[in-house]
Amino acid sequence: MPYASRRSPVLARNMVATSQPLAAQAGLRMLLAGGNAVDAALATAIALTVLEPTGNGLGSDAFAILWDGERLHGLNASGRSPAGWSPDRFPNGMPERGWESVTVPGAVSAWVALSQRFGKLPFADLFAPAIAYASEGFPVSPVIAALWKRAERTLADQPGFADHFLPGGRAPAAGEVFRSPDMAASLAAIAESRGETFYRGALARRIADFARAHGAALDEDDLAAHEADWCGTVSSTYGDVALHEIPPNGQGIAACMALGMTRHLGLERFAADDPAALHIQIEAMKLALADAEAYVADPAAMTEVSAQDLLADDYLARRAALIDPARAQDFGAGAPRHGGTVYLTAADASGMMVSFIQSNYAGFGSGVVVPGTGISLQNRGLGFVTTPGHPNRVGPRKRPFHTIIPGFLTKGGAPLMSFGVMGGPMQAQGHLQMALRTQVWGQDPQAAADAPRWRFVSGRTVAIEDSLGTAALEALGALGHAIEVEAPDASFGFGGAQLIHRIEGGYAGGSDPRKDGQVVGY
Repeated sequence: MPYASRRSPVLARNMVATSQPLAAQAGLRMLLAGGNAVDAALATAIALTVLEPTGNGLGSDAFAILWDGERLHGLNASGRSPAGWSPDRFPNGMPERGWESVTVPGAVSAWVALSQRFGKLPFADLFAPAIAYASEGFPVSPVIAALWKRAERTLADQPGFADHFLPGGRAPAAGEVFRSPDMAASLAAIAESRGETFYRGALARRIADFARAHGAALDEDDLAAHEADWCGTVSSTYGDVALHEIPPNGQGIAACMALGMTRHLGLERFAADDPAALHIQIEAMKLALADAEAYVADPAAMTEVSAQDLLADDYLARRAALIDPARAQDFGAGAPRHGGTVYLTAADASGMMVSFIQSNYAGFGSGVVVPGTGISLQNRGLGFVTTPGHPNRVGPRKRPFHTIIPGFLTKGGAPLMSFGVMGGPMQAQGHLQMALRTQVWGQDPQAAADAPRWRFVSGRTVAIEDSLGTAALEALGALGHAIEVEAPDASFGFGGAQLIHRIEGGYAGGSDPRKDGQVVGY
């Protein structure tokens, strides 16, 4: 089914898709140089820290799902809280900005772990495009410029932010060139040391020194203790297709749960944009997000309810039975907070496919930028709660609840689609929508990316893009949904999808028209 953008999917044997064109080209350069999909994904991710600082940076966290040609792997490179954190440190709840929202950044460790285990090219080669863009500059793309503009007012007072990201006292406009020699130097040091400088060397000391200067708990020991973990995946099925997600501490399990609930409700009898089908999806996602909010945490803290408990088929059947096809309900939980994230996917002719996501969380994250380094730090501490007894209660050396999730589909145990939908509360919701559109309703990756989206907000409130059409919106309203109609680009709240689908002889790729990005291949 064609939608508003009217773009065709890209077809090729080697492919990269992401939200910024120059970053996609960085990945393509690695493929053309003889690298594999991991090399392409990492060069893209590293370039995105320069080219899309509104969503990620050198101080990001990251996750990945990878098909190596024989089996699936999951990598959790999210950081843990400082050893000095406790609930008593946060009597007024978790702060959104500043040093007290910063946990140990994990993205650099993801680059090292993936390259070491699966890459073909020398690690330093992956940094060349990013270093060039940081040192020589690049023209800022339109969607990123609009998001950057928002930070002028909200982040200008955060330590180091204005000096680095507001040259001349303002955000760069679309088409203006932005340079960061400091970031180029940090990237070069990370490349040369294979990440050691970031966790145990000169850059680690600069991060820790700046933290101390602002009374923060994060120190050299916290950085040195960090490690990325090969964690496998959790999954749920619809027919013969399985949706794979990274296990908790991420929200990906909510997408698996919602898909499992819809399996019990027979969505295939409806058309893709039928209000009855949308209603079932929305209600299933409400239930899944309610459980995610209540139970998902650092897996070591999930002692009462496990991931396996949440994905048990009899449990999902009971949850699905709560859905009334004739009316919307308030299941009593809100969606995760809004965030800023980048997602990318890459695939090569050998069959290797990579689903990769990294994020600073809320826009530029904490707003903290370490002077002289270009290192902008995430604010993942905001993912904790301070509620006594909650498994996600803040504590020392603990991973917080995470919104960022890479997605992957398999069919009969073989790789089918590597995909993601960036954007805080949209991610699990977007994964459900992309999986169903491509697999139940047979839409190609570009059509699925173009299609109207919905986003559960809270209670019975659902934000829906105006492109769905008046008749469908009215039908959902008649079922009791409180509809907030939004244009796709009104708030950037519907995320950005990137998809690579395996087809005979290669891949079909789609890139979200809501972002600046593209699919490239050969």
